[in-house]
Amino acid sequence: MAHEGTHAAHHETSVWALPVGLSTFFLALAAIAYFTWKLPFLAVLSGGVGLALFVLGIAGWANEYFSKGHDEGLGFQGIVWFVFAEVVIFGTIFAGFWMARVTHADVWVREWIPEGGMNLGLVALLTLILWTSSFTIWKAEHSIEEGDLGGYRMWLLATMILGTLFLVLHAWEWMHLWHKGFTISSNMYGTGFYMLTGVHASHVLVGLGMQLILLINSGKALGKKTPARAASYYWHFVDLAWLLVAGTAYIVGSYGKF
Repeated sequence: MAHEGTHAAHHETSVWALPVGLSTFFLALAAIAYFTWKLPFLAVLSGGVGLALFVLGIAGWANEYFSKGHDEGLGFQGIVWFVFAEVVIFGTIFAGFWMARVTHADVWVREWIPEGGMNLGLVALLTLILWTSSFTIWKAEHSIEEGDLGGYRMWLLATMILGTLFLVLHAWEWMHLWHKGFTISSNMYGTGFYMLTGVHASHVLVGLGMQLILLINSGKALGKKTPARAASYYWHFVDLAWLLVAGTAYIVGSYGKF
């Protein structure tokens, strides 16, 4: 007589989701305290707590996965849906920018574009840096798939250096434009410009954070390809998004004063 085997469902839980979830509350509270309640001390306090909880949660989650976790084979689907959500975020900002550009076309060119226009040479350099980093992170992903930890670390570090250089040059440009009077509150072009480039820069920063976590845990990365693939797909999305951001914020935005 044949006996049917039974399989008990196994559900994994992690305590590290709690501090990550709580961090969003404290970070939102910090924004409300600063911009709405005009309480900078509470904003700094809440922001510090939120940031600490976020870092603690992500670090604990990563250590837990790399120490005793295993790939479920769902990494590609997960990152695709995550990138889709990011496309929606960028899409709303693009739509607002393009609507304002069309609606206020005359005054936009006459008064809102900074004197001398935008530094398109710097934009080309930033594009080259980001697209070079797409190659380096692809090499890192390929290295870990081949079991080459040395190459994996080297290419990850190269990607982080390029991403950091991008942010430094971007920040230098923001300061230059700000000193020229082109601020986030100067006009609708300024608001749209800093929102688009700022949101993109924040995504670059998130990508660098992902790569730092991978680098710290690289000694336990063999056999766990999903995190490297996810970080690589995300970084390629950020690089692709830069083409749209640069084309919109710099070329469409400053068209008429090249």
